[in-house]
Amino acid sequence: MSDSDAPAERRGRGIDIDYAEVFQALPSPVLLLTPDMVAVDANRAYARVSGRSLAELLGRCVFDVFPDNPSDPRASGPQAVRASLERVLATGGPDTMALQKYSVEVPDRPGVFEERYWSPVNIPLLDADGRVSLIVHRVEEVTALIHARRALGAAPELPLTAEDAMTADLLNRSLELQELNEELRKAHARAHEVAVTLQRAMLPSTALPDRPGVAVRYRPATSFLNVCGDWYDLIDLDARRLAVAVGDVVGHGLEAAGTMGQLRSALSAAIRATGRPATALSTLAAHAHTVDGALATTAVQVVIDRTALTVTYSRAGHPPPLLAHSDGFVEVLDSATDPPLGAGDGSLPRCESTVGYGPGSTLVLYTDGLIERRGEDIYAGLDRLAHSVERHHLLGPELLADAVLADLVPAPRRGPDDDTALVVVRL
Repeated sequence: MSDSDAPAERRGRGIDIDYAEVFQALPSPVLLLTPDMVAVDANRAYARVSGRSLAELLGRCVFDVFPDNPSDPRASGPQAVRASLERVLATGGPDTMALQKYSVEVPDRPGVFEERYWSPVNIPLLDADGRVSLIVHRVEEVTALIHARRALGAAPELPLTAEDAMTADLLNRSLELQELNEELRKAHARAHEVAVTLQRAMLPSTALPDRPGVAVRYRPATSFLNVCGDWYDLIDLDARRLAVAVGDVVGHGLEAAGTMGQLRSALSAAIRATGRPATALSTLAAHAHTVDGALATTAVQVVIDRTALTVTYSRAGHPPPLLAHSDGFVEVLDSATDPPLGAGDGSLPRCESTVGYGPGSTLVLYTDGLIERRGEDIYAGLDRLAHSVERHHLLGPELLADAVLADLVPAPRRGPDDDTALVVVRL
């Protein structure tokens, strides 16, 4: 979109703004990087402090332009910056780094490195699908400040001013904060791994050799804040009826995984005992009031009758299943809708609906992580899923599941914002 096409509030109340010139005029040095860490633009301040022209920067990996100092075995600047950029790609959020020593090769003197100190911030720019399309690498050079502090330290007879003391304290605290942040990231990574392992242990295997007509996919969220609330289940009620359920617990980590395990087991027992989706969800809703963390959980329970060629379903606040008929028409199963678990006192009966299908039809159940995007109406995601299923409905379940994920789930370099569970059943 050109500047002239931008909304009035972005044109400065009717005044056209040259955003390229604004970028160049920024006093802070800024480098724009692709997700592959290749430089695509830099402002004048960055070229000045880095000592590199645009011709030397653009189209090159930032770590090729600014390599490690081979003569300094303790040099860690490039590794720290790369780790920060990778965190931005993985989380889709900004990453503020502590003070970094990152020596830079002196222009026109190959192999000669100058000790430099920087305070970097890496900020993602997201595209319409929530993928990181660019990274804003903003730096402030503080080399002169560090050298000044060293000079003061070498001359103890010079008294420190209040400003000097505050600066030294802030630098020390920034280094302490960097160490604490790194420990916190490691702790989150360990907790994420444990929670995902527990989640997988409580769910049926996604490899279903005894069910050639069924494909299952489960992808945990990249962010620890959203992991381990989704579940799926498949149960043969008898020779002709297959029960399929998908659910989503609000919460994250080990707590969500534990709640998920309790609710999945309870729903499994309820559908085995009753054989009716609405009755099973009513039983689960009553049970949810006794389970910590179950409030606002969503679920959908389906029973497929292969003899009657029907699908009977009931939903507790969950996104609707899709039924792709053999001619490609995709039917959204949204008739039987009730509140999520924990809403009300759990005593109200729940509704269910039954639809017919023909041979070669396909049923798709999923959790909201597949269709939700930041700042987008969920119905846009549902339409996107329906179009994907329609386009690929002739594929077998395994290939169809992979095609849907390829169409809807963000690129692997970032990963999904939320857990994603997907079940595809060829009827």
